[in-house]
Amino acid sequence: MPMNVSRRHVVKSLAAMATVQIVPGRVLGLNGQTPPSEILTRGIIGCGGISASHLTMPGKLLALCDVDKGHLANRMRDAKAEENGIKGYHDYRELIARDDIDIVHVATPPHWHAKMAIDAARAGKDIWCEKPMSRTIGEGIAMVREVEKTGRIFRLNTWFRFQSGFYGMGIPVSFIKKAVMNDMFGWPLKVTVSGTTGFNWKLDQWVGIPGLKPEPVPEELDYNFWLGPAPKKEYNHNRVHAKFRGYWDYDGGGLGDMGQHYLDPVQYILGKDGEAPVSVDIDADPQDSEAIGTWRRMEFTYADGCKIVLDGENKDVGAPYIEGPKGKLFAPMNSEGRLEMREFRKKVDALPKDPPEQKTDFHECVRKREKFALNEKNGFWSCTIVNMGVTAHRLNKSLKFDSKTLKFDDPEANALIHQPMRDPWKV
Repeated sequence: MPMNVSRRHVVKSLAAMATVQIVPGRVLGLNGQTPPSEILTRGIIGCGGISASHLTMPGKLLALCDVDKGHLANRMRDAKAEENGIKGYHDYRELIARDDIDIVHVATPPHWHAKMAIDAARAGKDIWCEKPMSRTIGEGIAMVREVEKTGRIFRLNTWFRFQSGFYGMGIPVSFIKKAVMNDMFGWPLKVTVSGTTGFNWKLDQWVGIPGLKPEPVPEELDYNFWLGPAPKKEYNHNRVHAKFRGYWDYDGGGLGDMGQHYLDPVQYILGKDGEAPVSVDIDADPQDSEAIGTWRRMEFTYADGCKIVLDGENKDVGAPYIEGPKGKLFAPMNSEGRLEMREFRKKVDALPKDPPEQKTDFHECVRKREKFALNEKNGFWSCTIVNMGVTAHRLNKSLKFDSKTLKFDDPEANALIHQPMRDPWKV
């Protein structure tokens, strides 16, 4: 693990920052510096596949960081680093220690999200974090606490609650939200996420391989740093980069990869941003201790009877996306369905109650110090559903959950809420 002079400087700086909210002079427009009303600056941690989308986000990119020299070199080339004055880093702590960076993008595997987001918050940076927000419920709790304590602006990188047509439905989620607000379907509601709305096609791609054999570590990769807070395991190419999602130490399989895309809009639709379901029931086979397998079905139930069904086998492809005692809404699977969806939109447009306005410009939220539409608070709850499902899957147990205590009814499940981090990494 790199433990050089720059790290000593960074750690000392972070300790000093821990109890104050850092506001660079640039932010206030002091000393003739350019205020953020004109420009915001960014650094990206993690230069794997998803980072390509972060290159094009608004703001001036000043820095890139990765523990893989090859990945870093590729993104430096893509960003025309030499031409644009972009500096590359091996150690993310050096990037976040820069006082000329406003926003840090965390585009790493999920086992790093909490540590990097918390360190960035303590360093006075606002945070644009990839999904899932956290690998465990406990890490999510720590992220919320630190972001709130330091007064930072946080954005989770999934967007279907506030823009774009939702998977398979052909309409933005806001139309479904408005229909629910106006009691079009009645209550309680059941939401089914099947192959029709895109879920199950990810599951088979993100399974792990049991019994991995040690391999030589590539020269360009600092594997010890890549592992970071995760348990020490011998290198195998299947553990890292695009294949890491198939192992409990780093992610949660297909559910960890894509679950928050599907479940966060459901939380929004149902008005559940301050709670989690009270139970998760799972149909799966026993799991390997390291490698993640598939599951057939998960069902989450809220205290008021609302349900979310995740159809891992695509058996419910013809089921309505949302249904209640007063009506149902199906995904438009043919021309007749698309016609019905247009009629649905017309009916919803005529309803009296509109969903509250959402703040959807992250940079504007940074400038005005306002909560983004999908922030650390509501993002925590939708990620908690993901982690409830991952926990049930890992243990192959149906579980009950208490949103107030943030605990399960099972000691094995509770042991997975606050999983230990490998020294010297702590949150």
